[in-house]
Amino acid sequence: MSAAQQHRRTRTNRIARAAAVAGTGAAVLAVSLIGATGASAATPTQAKTAAAATVYPNNLDGWIRESLHVMAQKGIPGTYNGIYRNIIRESSGNPNAINLWDSNAAKGIPSKGLLQVINPTFNTYHVSGTSWNIYDPVANITAACNYAAARYGTIDNVFGAY
Repeated sequence: MSAAQQHRRTRTNRIARAAAVAGTGAAVLAVSLIGATGASAATPTQAKTAAAATVYPNNLDGWIRESLHVMAQKGIPGTYNGIYRNIIRESSGNPNAINLWDSNAAKGIPSKGLLQVINPTFNTYHVSGTSWNIYDPVANITAACNYAAARYGTIDNVFGAY
């Protein structure tokens, strides 16, 4: 076959093919992106369900983390380290600790729980959404941190009996 008989691609034909290939690539990319974003986007209901499904361990670490979660929702300042430091000093991590020898105990209102809170303080600084049981670890921590925030700015500023 001679060169004159071979099929010649015209410039217009080459441009049309290039546009078709580019268009197909863009369409594939667009479909991929739409599918990827649609598949990973969570609805507000799904996000609430995921947050509500969080289960904290029933130990000191879990109680502190759950309290921090409640505190964040209520705008109560405090850090894990500040809470932990005060719990260890006050109760050694025993949620059923009760002080029967200090001045509060002498007045008939002993300090109770992880952060050694007296009943009047617990009742005043109780945080909605937590138990009304002063021995409940999360309620005790959260109420004590709420009190500390009002009195000292944050539980992180407490380094002794409060």
